[in-house]
Amino acid sequence: MDFGLTEEQRSIQEMARSFADDKLAPKAVEWDETAQFPADVVRSVGELGLGGIYVREDVGGSGLGRLDAVIVFEALAHGCPSIGSFISIHNMAAWMIDRFGTEEQRQTWLPKLCSMELIAAYCLTEPDAGSDAASLRTRAERDGNGWKLNGTKSFISGGGFSDLYLSMVRTGGEGAGGISAILVENGTPGLSFGTKERKMGWRAHPTAQVQFDDCKVPADHLLGEEGKGFRYAMAGLDGGRLNIAASALGAAQAALDKALEYARERKAFGKPIADLQSLQFKLADMETELQAARVFLYHAASKLDAGAKDATKFCAMAKRFVTDVAFKAANEALQIHGGYGYLVDFGLEKIVRDLRVHQILEGTNEIMRVIVARHMLAER
Repeated sequence: MDFGLTEEQRSIQEMARSFADDKLAPKAVEWDETAQFPADVVRSVGELGLGGIYVREDVGGSGLGRLDAVIVFEALAHGCPSIGSFISIHNMAAWMIDRFGTEEQRQTWLPKLCSMELIAAYCLTEPDAGSDAASLRTRAERDGNGWKLNGTKSFISGGGFSDLYLSMVRTGGEGAGGISAILVENGTPGLSFGTKERKMGWRAHPTAQVQFDDCKVPADHLLGEEGKGFRYAMAGLDGGRLNIAASALGAAQAALDKALEYARERKAFGKPIADLQSLQFKLADMETELQAARVFLYHAASKLDAGAKDATKFCAMAKRFVTDVAFKAANEALQIHGGYGYLVDFGLEKIVRDLRVHQILEGTNEIMRVIVARHMLAER
């Protein structure tokens, strides 16, 4: 098993890291404090080929793999996990259109999504359907030559900002088999948005309810086949979970980098605190655990690239393990800074707040355990 990156992957990593260092890191704390979404900066990643990372090249995508993607999102999150994760969710929606959409849908939407002229949102969660996503209630009924949607989606990244909402809706009976996926354009009559949510972290990342009130969309906005929307949504989440884990890892690495720098500079009892063995042990454990998380994440991404039958299990395990390890490392980095870590200017408290949600979204880490256990029990 080759754990090294190819020359091409190193170039991709360096490009994404350079963008993060130049465009994200310098403003990350300011965007967080003011809850400002840097739309121009986000759209500019289209010029780097990061608007359709694993979308096919014939519609403007980069045609890369899942391992390439986690390398990108790890690098972006080193500058700001909130913005890196927003770009990840857009990529997840774009991939679903590429993978499951008709050729007409691919040609209509993907060139503009890959260039980031348009931004897509992923709409699954509802006020009463979070972890139990198959119980969602938003309904789409046939209406002449189209569909009429009614219902509410909650915690939607890009809600009120995005141009296209990939929404899972109920077109049939109860359960997963009654769910379809429909594309809803911003500006469609009957589409509206709640107030922007005030959040513990990801403050630069717009989040709001998406509401459908007799929202009418054309028949050709049904993604793929009727009744297969839940399957599409879960397929999208395999990669989404890897990306969220990658974002957590990149931000945790940034926190460790800050802790190393601080330990070298901060003096106590007449010498740098880096000379204290207790702190050295803490740094060594953080490095070891983040490196282990990185290997696990890359391995899971390789499984998904290869279409391995246990890829879903590995994606769930990686999401749970990496996000837990990353949050712990960021919290330890804050502790190393002492009182300064609690101050906004040092950037540690933002990372800790941002990474807390990585243990919740794309399926809580408790649900990741359920997924893993189900796969284990079904194996023979």
